[in-house]
Amino acid sequence: MTTFVDRVVLHLQAGDGGHGCVSVRREKFKPLGGPDGGNGGHGGGITLVVDPQQHTLLDFHFRPHIKASNGTGGAGANRDGANGADLVLKVPDGTVVQTADGEVLADLIGAGASFEVARGGRGGRGNASLANTRRKVPGFAELGEPGDQLDVVLELKSVAEVGLVGFPSAGKSSLISVISAAKPKIADYPFTTLVPNLGVVQAGEQIFTVADVPGLIPGAATGKGLGMQFLRHIERTSVLVHVLDAAAPEIERDPLADLDAIEAELNAYGGLEERPRMVVLNKIDIPDGRDLAEMVKPDLEARGYRVFMVSAVTREGLKEFTYALAEAVAAHRLATPPAEPTRAIVRPRAVDEKGFTIEQDADGVYVIRGIQVERWIKQTNFDNDEAIGYLADRLERLGVEAALAKKGAQAGDPVRIGTQEFDWQPTAGEYVAGPRGSDVRLEEPSARTSAAQRLAARRARRAPAPAPVLIHDGEESAEVE
Repeated sequence: MTTFVDRVVLHLQAGDGGHGCVSVRREKFKPLGGPDGGNGGHGGGITLVVDPQQHTLLDFHFRPHIKASNGTGGAGANRDGANGADLVLKVPDGTVVQTADGEVLADLIGAGASFEVARGGRGGRGNASLANTRRKVPGFAELGEPGDQLDVVLELKSVAEVGLVGFPSAGKSSLISVISAAKPKIADYPFTTLVPNLGVVQAGEQIFTVADVPGLIPGAATGKGLGMQFLRHIERTSVLVHVLDAAAPEIERDPLADLDAIEAELNAYGGLEERPRMVVLNKIDIPDGRDLAEMVKPDLEARGYRVFMVSAVTREGLKEFTYALAEAVAAHRLATPPAEPTRAIVRPRAVDEKGFTIEQDADGVYVIRGIQVERWIKQTNFDNDEAIGYLADRLERLGVEAALAKKGAQAGDPVRIGTQEFDWQPTAGEYVAGPRGSDVRLEEPSARTSAAQRLAARRARRAPAPAPVLIHDGEESAEVE
């Protein structure tokens, strides 16, 4: 059974916003009491939060599809819809959030660090919120905005300060078991450790974490063995420790060759060149192991390494080794300020939502892009003429029509905003109140003329009658009461 997972692909769907409501207040003696349609609720979002109690991504391995709840629609009597519940996903410290293409979105370090990975859709406004002096009783409401839908990759990089690397059966698990409270699986065959082990070590007043990487072999950086899968867990370490087997049974192997092979894999992986190194010659409790360790120690020190001869069985040399680690970790902490418990967002959201761009593609379609204009398209009910007219007014006020004209667009040219494509028709005059859900500017020319004539007749009836004029001897004069 899988017990450790450090990389998963999540399929996320934030909640959709609820639709706004179209309603007119009706009660006794008030058949048309004005618009009272409520707003739709916002969709639930999905947030990742670092929890110190989490050490693996196992839960997401079995449940990769995650969906937040939708907001509910508005109702009459100015009743707003309920918001969808937000989902909070607990992840281990050191989780990196990436897109499917490998673009890093956030690097979550520190307890409580959070990142909203999928934002819920906004609820649509009801006709009560859309009413103004021109549209006193709107016959439309906004649709709810769809929530974010995306695939993300979660990759765990352990937050350890010391990394133990070495060949299989070099004694890394035994070493971490005696210097910390970790209890990894230990056996006398290669590749006993199949997952990284973390342990907390205390040396004097210093407390630090140690991680061992499952046995590396030549070619690990290119995918051989288990190294490529787990090398990411030493990327954040302050110190790298080479654990060399001084009692290796293979005749063709020796500690110096093992070190050179592991260094070649670390260099091939990249990013670890400046990391301080130490060397541990393990298994000196075996007579041949002690002799070999004493033989190769001068050569390792000549290369600039700090070398320790230890035995995980008799615990010889472990005290000096752990205090040396504590000294190196303390020096690194002084040189590097601790990471704050906050998220590190690499791809920020746009600041100016009102901006837009217009480009003409190879097919002659004018493509308009922008956060706000694309949201307006999603919130517009294209089965309602009044809603379309309202969208046209908003685009005109934002300057989209002027920008299209400047680009050389003519009436009837195709325009695409988001997923909606239509023939552009410049706004023909201001909005004129008519039957709810209609807009005379979108009617056929003949119908538009008759509507304009009806509007002129209504205005004429409302206008005050002109004063009668009397003619005396060929001169005009106004009648005086």
